[in-house]
Amino acid sequence: MSKRLEGKVALVTGGTSGIGAGAVRRLSAEGAQVIFTGSNAEAAAGLTAQTGARFIAHRVELPEGWQPLIDTIAADYGQLDIAFANAGREAGDGSIESIDFAGWTSVLDVNLTGVMLTCRAAVRLMKANPGGASGSIIINSSMNAHRAMGNFMAYSVTKSAVVALAKSIAVHCGNQGYAIRCNTILPGVVETAMITNLIDKAENPAAARAAYEGMSALKRMARVEEIAGLVAYLASDEAAFISGGEYVIDGATTAGMMGV
Repeated sequence: MSKRLEGKVALVTGGTSGIGAGAVRRLSAEGAQVIFTGSNAEAAAGLTAQTGARFIAHRVELPEGWQPLIDTIAADYGQLDIAFANAGREAGDGSIESIDFAGWTSVLDVNLTGVMLTCRAAVRLMKANPGGASGSIIINSSMNAHRAMGNFMAYSVTKSAVVALAKSIAVHCGNQGYAIRCNTILPGVVETAMITNLIDKAENPAAARAAYEGMSALKRMARVEEIAGLVAYLASDEAAFISGGEYVIDGATTAGMMGV
């Protein structure tokens, strides 16, 4: 593993499981000092033991919790170079007919407001970096930004909205003369523990796995490590001229029709 992120400080939200945990492992392995947030202290303890990353319990959707986190990063690290806005939720979602207002707002609070607050905090910290305003912000969107689901309306809407959010941030930072980049990643189905549990609990696990794998032209799900690799690349100086981009990583799921 290269050490291309050595000397950099990274923040990962929703870092206790799935893609977030994979990013914590990869960024740490590449030399970054990583702070990750979430609410599962037990899972965080295991990840901290594996990687040496630092866990701070935090809810991205609560505005009042951001200043203490900003102050901690500034005081303890003196810089922020990478922010991976990964925290998200689906609970409470539904179709246009089934979703209630509480479900709608709970998904938007985390997936959109929480991402905006993450990015705003990141820009504030990155502006104060010792070498001048610089850094890389990566937002975890989804292939559903472009292929909306009828039964997960709020999730689909938020994943589309954060693509526009990233582009707005990228344009603003460039216009202000900040070397702060912002991009989105759009994963397809990723074989996380959550997906594996859904498969195992299905009436026909083999059929459920085949359905997930069959969504991709490559006939498999993505591995967490593959998504984390894209995050690490966008976080690195190798991607120094990449900003405002959206990177689909879905095994050609959304590239076109499968045919007959």
